[in-house]
Amino acid sequence: MSTTIARLEDVSKRFTIHQQRSLKEKIVNFGRGREFRKDFWALNDINLEIEFGTTVGLVGHNGSGKSTLLKIIGGILAPTTGSVARRGRMAALLELGAGFHHDLTGRENVYLNASILGLSKKEIDRVFDTIVDFSGIEQFIDTQVKFYSSGMYVRLAFAVAVHVDPDLLLVDEVLAVGDEPFQRKCIDKIVEFQREGRTIVVVSHSAAQVKQLCDRVVVLDHGLMLFDGDTAEGVRVLQRGYERGETSMAKVGAVVEQEFANKTAITRIEVSQPEIETGDVFISGEPLSITYRYRVAQNEGPLVASIMIENADRDCLYLLDTRMLGQSVNGNLGEHELTFNFAVALIGSGEYFVRAQLWLPDGRLMDELDPLPRFTMSNLHPGAGVISMDVSMSSRTLA
Repeated sequence: MSTTIARLEDVSKRFTIHQQRSLKEKIVNFGRGREFRKDFWALNDINLEIEFGTTVGLVGHNGSGKSTLLKIIGGILAPTTGSVARRGRMAALLELGAGFHHDLTGRENVYLNASILGLSKKEIDRVFDTIVDFSGIEQFIDTQVKFYSSGMYVRLAFAVAVHVDPDLLLVDEVLAVGDEPFQRKCIDKIVEFQREGRTIVVVSHSAAQVKQLCDRVVVLDHGLMLFDGDTAEGVRVLQRGYERGETSMAKVGAVVEQEFANKTAITRIEVSQPEIETGDVFISGEPLSITYRYRVAQNEGPLVASIMIENADRDCLYLLDTRMLGQSVNGNLGEHELTFNFAVALIGSGEYFVRAQLWLPDGRLMDELDPLPRFTMSNLHPGAGVISMDVSMSSRTLA
């Protein structure tokens, strides 16, 4: 019997980009539509086999084709060319709250979503209490989900997906949303799935998460598959790709800028310290600022801005978003800037990276600066490691 749960052969996916930006342009150019359309190949000749009981990580920069590939594996998108074969029951967390109806209650959406994923009403009745208990939102289960916070959304969506008894679980960056205790709960559930021999495909920008969960990594770059194999080597391939990509940026170091094309985007991240030139080595124990500039292409409403400080292995050392500070971010049309000011940067000597992301409140990722700005810290205090502490010593004779 075959051990393959999904097989992709020579899969490519084409999207059509319409370059007419306004109604006036569409009217003026009516009948000449082909001149204003451009083909974009999100995936090119992907050959991939996923074995039963494995956990596969799909990694790559923004726009590399990870989410498109995941949707093709799940049957949400059809390939332009090539073939896809899959078997077994599948559950997908491809977008926060996908499959939920805003005007229905949490209870009604559990039944709707679980039925979409293949459960009968009798099967849903059997697992309903377990789903609600896992989500931790019992008191809101009969409230319309349009009143849910992003954290409540992801709790309920994840709870449904992992309790429909899937053979194949597809997860796209959903684990980046929600508070830390719930993220640990999700990771524990995935580890339980692994022990049960289920198959998992994960899209993640977190190298630490990929190294923790995956026994195999696929690295994508502009729709091409660069690597398929060992997790540690795959992460190294990804990081080398980031480093090569930095040569195309306006400036490398503590300041990184990126171009944007008619979309809401992060345009600049700058790491700085008072009286120190940007790009120089920063001093541990002194104040540190991370300035975050972004442009909104159309009114979005309040946004969420987040930063992660990562080490050279892309392990997350520190995570902060504006919700943790009890603040929202201006999502009105135009250019905006915000600054995270740290009174004391207790970071040890070494090279670090800042991962900057911009989110909608419902958990959808709007943009991520790629590649990552990097900075170097020098620790004047004794000791080694990723944290810095001012230390002194005392001693006494006891006998």
